[in-house]
Amino acid sequence: MGVIQRVVKPKTHRGKRELTKREPKLIEDARNSICIRGNKCSDTTLKFLKDVTKLQKPNSVFFSRKHDFLPFESTTELGRICKKYDASLFVFGSHNKKRPNNIVLGRLFDNNILDMVELGIEKYKGLDEFKTPKFAVGSKPCLIFAGEPFITPSSDYFRLKNIFVDFFRGEEVTNIRVEGLEHVLSFVAVDEKILLRGYKITYKKSGEKTPYVELEEMGPSVDFVLRRTKLAPIDIFKSACKKPKELKPKKKKNITKDVFGSTLGRVHIPKQNLRNLPTRNMKGLKKTMAEKKLERAEKARQGGTDSSTPVEIVSNSPPANQNPSNTMTSSVFVNTSRGPKSDVGKVANAQSGSIQLHLSG
Repeated sequence: MGVIQRVVKPKTHRGKRELTKREPKLIEDARNSICIRGNKCSDTTLKFLKDVTKLQKPNSVFFSRKHDFLPFESTTELGRICKKYDASLFVFGSHNKKRPNNIVLGRLFDNNILDMVELGIEKYKGLDEFKTPKFAVGSKPCLIFAGEPFITPSSDYFRLKNIFVDFFRGEEVTNIRVEGLEHVLSFVAVDEKILLRGYKITYKKSGEKTPYVELEEMGPSVDFVLRRTKLAPIDIFKSACKKPKELKPKKKKNITKDVFGSTLGRVHIPKQNLRNLPTRNMKGLKKTMAEKKLERAEKARQGGTDSSTPVEIVSNSPPANQNPSNTMTSSVFVNTSRGPKSDVGKVANAQSGSIQLHLSG
């Protein structure tokens, strides 16, 4: 039966403030890291731990005391130290005959070990071996990753790249000054090795707004070889990367962002009738005299095609002094194409009931 861990309430205001700082936040502070020295540590490994501390200052602590444990065998002591110093990143250095110049990089989530990667140092040149001017404390480096293994999701190098970013990115900022970029850390994965190189950025005049940039090697220069790994499952890794709902931007209707971060908007416009669009009376848009004559002739031709229809008026009742066999017939032309339809009725009503209208045509 396990021992129940009781929550000890702080007795002082200072202790209360310290516990409040360690509570989960919407926007977390910069990650703290600790560099731990093992029971047996070579001179090369010790120099690397000190240089990593310089690269991560002021968010890194170096432990000069020896610690008699191995991360891949027992994580109890390692988790206790990280919790005590509120560190979510750690570097452990050791040296033995089986694994010489051994480095273990790891990170924690919810006070539990999330990922651990073991690297071996084959070649090393520290910061002190280069005479190039160094960077200011607390400056953010430019991180460059090259090599196909870093972009292959199924490989261990893909997760290792994410660990390197957590170690050296520093504080998250929204804006940065160009002159504030003082050094570059380059990671190249080639021939099952990882080459780490550090460069100092120098700005020179170029005659334009953008300065001319030169890189001078300042260290550290390390050749790593990948050894053992202990990575978290995908579901636990996704939960560690999950963002709180309060930080997720609210969706705005018809507003999206592209891969470059530019805001794009969609506007819905009804169908427009461009026939009634008023245009400027330019000379080039006016009709010529020849076009006007052709238009008038076309209208006259269409209007005179069926302009009138002949109507025959036949009288069935002859006068008293005339022979009934002789019928009086007269023709009246009534315009049925343009006038109102009642014109034919007027002509018919003007005569008596003995008149018949015969429409011809």
